[in-house]
Amino acid sequence: MKLERTYVIGDIHSGLKALQQLLDRLPLAQGDTLVFLGDYVDGWSQAVETIDFLLELKTRYPCIFLKGNHDELCYEWLFEGKDNPLWHLHGGRATMASYQKASVGTKADHKVFYNTLRPYYIDAQNRLFLHAGFTNLKGVEHEYFAKTFYWDRTLWELALSLNPKLDHNDAVYPKRLTHYKEIFIGHTPVTRLGLTTPQQAANVWNIDTGAAFRGPLTALDVSTKEYWQSDPVHSFYPGEKGRN
Repeated sequence: MKLERTYVIGDIHSGLKALQQLLDRLPLAQGDTLVFLGDYVDGWSQAVETIDFLLELKTRYPCIFLKGNHDELCYEWLFEGKDNPLWHLHGGRATMASYQKASVGTKADHKVFYNTLRPYYIDAQNRLFLHAGFTNLKGVEHEYFAKTFYWDRTLWELALSLNPKLDHNDAVYPKRLTHYKEIFIGHTPVTRLGLTTPQQAANVWNIDTGAAFRGPLTALDVSTKEYWQSDPVHSFYPGEKGRN
């Protein structure tokens, strides 16, 4: 009997064509779970089409959709009328252009999608999935500010700074890392390290391989750590800048 698998997928940033190629490359079977780490929009030109695709995908596979900071920025502009000039410069312009062509019905469906994004997800094996990070030493259930889940960068910086020889039972080992078997995040592209593959630091796995820039989109089997990637996302969108 085939065991059901869980795949975690990094930040898409409207790169629908890369997502479709990535899913085609996965050995995806009925019953497998897809965990999306957020940032579905802002970057490439297919924001609306990406959300439409994800809405359809969840009718065929179990999907967990987590909330990213770019998803919040898009929601605030689209449904609350907030205008953030910095957002325009970091992928927002492409998203705004995409939604200008969307129907009222499509926007209504997307509002439901954005409103049901989860701040984090903990599976039966005590593996934590969230877009960015958390700061409370007692774990995500005790976090004071929800925005931390999709804006924080200190979790990844902390994991990177740890001495690999430090044991998790050591008195100085960061307490917030001890509550979960593993932690899977996106948000901070590993391309900042000059890399384009999933990276582990301590028990934290970063799956953002730079799809918004010049990197590929990545899916990782959370149990085996085998991963699959699309072609570099920018290659699907010649003439576009993404978030470069």
